[in-house]
Formats: sequence, structure tokens, C-alpha cells
Amino acid sequence: FCEDYKHVVINARHELILIRSRTDANCIVTKPERHKNPTITLLKVQWRMPHVVLNDVNKLSFLRTLESGRYLSIRGLWKQRHSLKPRYVIFALQTGRSNNLLKHASEFDDGNLTHVKLYLNSDFYPYDDMNLDFEKRRTAILYEMYAKFRKSYYGCERENALLTMEEFDKWGPFVVIDCFRQNESVKSATVDVRIEFDCKHNIDSNTTAYCLIIHDRVIEYNPLTNIVRKIV
Repeated sequence: FCEDYKHVVINARHELILIRSRTDANCIVTKPERHKNPTITLLKVQWRMPHVVLNDVNKLSFLRTLESGRYLSIRGLWKQRHSLKPRYVIFALQTGRSNNLLKHASEFDDGNLTHVKLYLNSDFYPYDDMNLDFEKRRTAILYEMYAKFRKSYYGCERENALLTMEEFDKWGPFVVIDCFRQNESVKSATVDVRIEFDCKHNIDSNTTAYCLIIHDRVIEYNPLTNIVRKIV
């Protein structure tokens, strides 16, 4: 919400909830023989929220809007584990990084992936095989799917991605599947989400698979009563 919403929010209360993990092993990279059971101490948290001071003309306009009780429609993207109308599905693998002080828990592994396919009922994405090969650096289609995500997700004009292709292959080889263009049968019925993936070699036993489903949700907010109503 705060990433792409650029308007003023009137008479709204904001809360920041932080949930800490039971262990700090996934936040630290060090040698176990040097530091046994390292911990992170959180001393201060600062949340910077811009506040706008209006002049008399704009303040009067805002007060009229507030008194009218008109709802403010917000089209947001909410990340859920289960969704009826998926827009994006992001798939990634990690090998031996959970509670491992020698490896970054924020990085992913390629797992020797060769192909990933998403099934939404009888429809599937992408339509063509990926034919990936990380050993031969044949990952251009995977990086293209990742690079286009920013422009489509945020609606910005630039397509430049955070990671270069070399950094993507090394630190973040995840699959971003765009399934926004669906037929009406998928949109109106309950969707059975299924992911199939192939690997060049056998997957290690300590490999974890992650899947993030992003879907659309339209809500209305009334600044006078602080009522938030879900539309879609």
C-alpha cells in the first residue's frame, strides 16, 4: 500500500506490527567457531511517515470531502497464500540456508531448474517450455520475466530491475509467472493452483520450496468514519 499510493490519507490511524523470529540464525552470517549462538538486539525502530500541512484553500476542500462521507476507492495488491484470482505467482528454491550461519538466508538457489509451469484449473502458464540450464547460463527467459515484473506490478514506465543478470543468477534465481490475463472461467470459479517444476539433477534433501501468490483486491475507505469496506 505505501509503496505505490501517492495520495493523502485523511483521518487514518497507522500501525506498524513487527513479529520477530524465535532465532536470529537466519539474520546473521558468521563462522560458528567464532560466535556461538549469536543474537541481534533491537534497540530502536524508527518509522518515517510524511505529514502534509495544507493551506487554507486545500484544507477547506479536504474538509468538504471529509464531511461528505464519500468513500475513497483504493486498488491495492495483497499478498496471500491462497487466492481465487492470482495475478502473479513467484516460485523459488533454497538449499541448506535455514538456520545456517554460513549462508545468507535472503538469497535463493537455482536447484538446477529446467522448467516451471503453473496450472490454474485447466489453464497453464507459461505456454512454452523454459528449457533452462544454469550450468550453461541459459537463463535469459527467467531474467526477462523478473525484469518485466516491476513495470507491470507498479505501473511505472521503467523496466530496469534491482538485480543485474549476473546477480540474479547468483543470488536470486526465482521464477515470476504473470497470469493476469485469464479467461472468465478461471476468474469466476474457484481456482486450483498447482505448480510443476523439473530439475536437471536430483534435488537435495535440505531444499525448501517457496511460493508467493499475489492477487488484486479493491477496497473503499471512508475518512470520516474510518470504515474500510472490501469491494472485490
